[in-house]
Amino acid sequence: MGQVLDRIEQYADEIRAEGAEGDKLMRLSDTSAKRLRDSGVMRMLQPKEYGGYESHPREFAETAMGIGAIDGAAGWVSGIVGVHPWELAFFDRTAQDEVWGEDSDMWMASPYAPMGVATPVDGGYVLKGRWSFSSGTDHCGWIMIGAAVGDRDGNRVMPPKILHVLLPRSDYDIDQDSWNVVGLRGTGSKDLIVKDAFIPQHRTLQADKVFDGSAPKEFGRTQTLYNFPFSCIFPLGITSSLIGIAEGALACHLNAQRERITVSGTAIKEDPYVLFAIGEAAAEIAASRAAILETVDRFWDMTEKGQEVSFELRSIGRRTQTAAAWRVVRAVDEIFARSGGGALQLKTPMQRFWRDVHAGLSHAIHVPGSIFHSSALTQLGGEPQGIHRSMI
Repeated sequence: MGQVLDRIEQYADEIRAEGAEGDKLMRLSDTSAKRLRDSGVMRMLQPKEYGGYESHPREFAETAMGIGAIDGAAGWVSGIVGVHPWELAFFDRTAQDEVWGEDSDMWMASPYAPMGVATPVDGGYVLKGRWSFSSGTDHCGWIMIGAAVGDRDGNRVMPPKILHVLLPRSDYDIDQDSWNVVGLRGTGSKDLIVKDAFIPQHRTLQADKVFDGSAPKEFGRTQTLYNFPFSCIFPLGITSSLIGIAEGALACHLNAQRERITVSGTAIKEDPYVLFAIGEAAAEIAASRAAILETVDRFWDMTEKGQEVSFELRSIGRRTQTAAAWRVVRAVDEIFARSGGGALQLKTPMQRFWRDVHAGLSHAIHVPGSIFHSSALTQLGGEPQGIHRSMI
């Protein structure tokens, strides 16, 4: 991890400046994308036989945090696109060879939401649909997306059966006009359109086998990394980048406030009320970082020992992760409100950190309702059902 983040940090000033360009382009600049590619961040969770590092998830999380603190969009893309190699490790070997055989730095975009329908045909499926929020997609050569299995007439089968499927860039279109947003603009999280693309069977994976942990066992992946719970590692890159964005906002705020004098003539360093607010916000951000990394370390130790990470522990882990996201956004609001009118200037990075952290909170992985419900009910001896077991 240190080496990956070191490679990024040597270009920190340039990446910060390129963040403003990404805001205008509504995608990462080509230079920023190349810096990420060269750093190896997307190979941290990739199998070693395909040029990956098989890093500890904590190292991956800390790297996403570090990049997010430099530029929110770069951190977000690193955290999301960087998780996909972990799942590709469970696909048929032929699929892995297709994606990584000629280029171990090949990136894959998502999303996993089953927004399209895969109709069974001889040898595989025919897929069509439209998917939103494909972060970093302009810089990816493949996509790994969710699809609902349909019947022969193209209607979704019930109960739902969900696949994760792989498509090369030639099999889908990117709607370049679909991403014009207030925050995380540089992520380029655009819509994907698939029109009757054939997907061979070997490029499909049953989603429930990923969720319940049986996919790595069926494939024969014995490494601790690949038997780590999906419901911890999938949200990890997303929330870690969000924490990093908050850390970047705090650093930006502190740098701007050191010599600031208010209109009343009071130095910020002499205002006890502002100092308290800054200290409280910093403590909340630090606590969020510590909490999410503690969960990762504990789950890793259990997985390494061959112990089951129970549904109760996973639901509490998701509660910790979701609460961490909300906590850092509230903290950023506190410091932004005390940053003065200068923070509103588009030429300053503070306003972009503020916009990006709010945009990141809107990701579905940060919706707290069913997660808090599930963790509380489980601890009370109940048995959550339906949506209350989703993504846990």
